[in-house]
Amino acid sequence: MTRLLPLASAVLLVLGAAACGGNDDSAAPGSAARTSPTATAAPSPAASTLDPADFVATIDNPYLPLVPGTVFRYRATTEEGPEDEVVTVTHETRTILGITAVVVHDVASHAGKPVEDTYDWYAQDRDGNVWYLGEDTKELEDGKVVSTKGSWEAGRHGARAGVVMRAHPQVGDAYQQEFLKGQAEDQARVLSLTEHATVPYGAFEDVVMTKDFSPLEPDVVEHKYFARGIGSVLEVQVAGGTDLLALVSVERQPGG
Repeated sequence: MTRLLPLASAVLLVLGAAACGGNDDSAAPGSAARTSPTATAAPSPAASTLDPADFVATIDNPYLPLVPGTVFRYRATTEEGPEDEVVTVTHETRTILGITAVVVHDVASHAGKPVEDTYDWYAQDRDGNVWYLGEDTKELEDGKVVSTKGSWEAGRHGARAGVVMRAHPQVGDAYQQEFLKGQAEDQARVLSLTEHATVPYGAFEDVVMTKDFSPLEPDVVEHKYFARGIGSVLEVQVAGGTDLLALVSVERQPGG
């Protein structure tokens, strides 16, 4: 049974861990503590020669299971104020490079109004690695689209797929999550496999923590936390800002 906590408690617990050094690169042996956020991650394996036959229909990686019909609700604290984010694993699919990808719909709202509306496309290979095949993202103001910056699709305009979760993550793993030059260049490095995370949805142990960064925003670094059987439970901006995103609930839609 999960233990519900107010968001403020989650923030305090995370900040406390950071103050003790638990969330710093140096906390995990072999995590390349002195690596700059702008360092280039290793290319995703065979990103330019993906074979559809190497992919499966179900995304069941224990640290990023994407089961159609699942709805994740998050609460964020940002410089602009609190935001709500709803991530829905849809029953829809999209074919990219011959690979059948699961469509995930992500809507962020501020004061009840959508500010970002994104469709992400994921697929899992036979080894259990979860690949990111692109996104269609829109920034909104008063219901109108003001930007689509960051949108990309593998195989178009030089964009390449990347890995967002290894089948068997190990401390020190570094990988490209997405690539479209000048638009989408996120990278990640695994810092720990034994973190603790407490969010409104519950308390989790043996959590995978990654350091996420991009050469497009060299001063910004996030730590992301992935719990077994759930997926992403917490995101903390540790450089370039103080944003925090915490999981509030997980539910299944009818037919999910």
